Amino acid sequence: MGTAREQLLLLITTPIYLIVIGLELFVSKLHKQNTYTLKDTAQNVYLMLVNGSIDLLFRAIYIGIVLTFFYNHRIVEPIKNPWLYWPVLLVFEDFMYYWLHRVDHVCRLFWATHVTHHSSPQFNLTVGFRSSVLEPLYRFVYFIPIAWLGFQPIDIAFIYSATQIWGILVHTEKVKHIGFLEHFLVSPSHHRVHHASNPKYLDKNMGMFLIVWDKMFGTFQPELSAEQYQPIRYGLTKPLEKEDPLNIIVHEWKNIGKDLSRKGLRLRQRLSYIFGPPGWSHDGSTKTSNEMRKMEAENLNS
Repeated sequence: MGTAREQLLLLITTPIYLIVIGLELFVSKLHKQNTYTLKDTAQNVYLMLVNGSIDLLFRAIYIGIVLTFFYNHRIVEPIKNPWLYWPVLLVFEDFMYYWLHRVDHVCRLFWATHVTHHSSPQFNLTVGFRSSVLEPLYRFVYFIPIAWLGFQPIDIAFIYSATQIWGILVHTEKVKHIGFLEHFLVSPSHHRVHHASNPKYLDKNMGMFLIVWDKMFGTFQPELSAEQYQPIRYGLTKPLEKEDPLNIIVHEWKNIGKDLSRKGLRLRQRLSYIFGPPGWSHDGSTKTSNEMRKMEAENLNS
């Protein structure tokens, strides 16, 4: 279930993606930088295709049934002026995406899906296509309030697709800064921080298009210079042991199962292994991002 507008977006952006990826690859080779590997790029394409297939199959349900139901029972009338309608929709959609993304990082149940996007040790434009494979099965829940406020479900899907273009293009090390735009837009610098596994950078800069939500809700972290902090390390705090096609998608679900199979756990502990922050453990054997930050700060001050 697609729209002519989304098809036009795809038609326009595909050659743009090919050009900018080609340029990034060329510059990387020119400077003898190991920005791309064949294995990692193949994984990114694979995850994009699986995610896209699930999204395509599920669209009729979340757009045609769920979001349409709430739109038909909207609590306010739609904005008639298109010059107001589209900017307001963009802000609402980006705001709700921020909370979707934040929950994906702070609740292990959802991190188990989102972790695929962060599992690459590389950072290049193709990583932008390394999708959270199962996210289409629940992402629409965050867009229900937007439909309820009088925005067409098909327009919500279009704006999400449009902001994703920017979300893909910020996956690069080749653009250092974007000047004054960094005050309100997510930049490559901001998103490099988001993909870093350094303790100070974990769970920061959740925005897709606007960085203002991170600044408003306490999740903003600027990229620091080499004099201020250690170089960025991309990927997971604990790299994958196996990178076969299935394990890339389900490895964190397996880890949850292992944790739940521990003997002697109380109900509260079992629930914390599912709904608590990633890295939580009842015995301290693994650490959350906040615990890792605290340990890092203590080591620096000692």
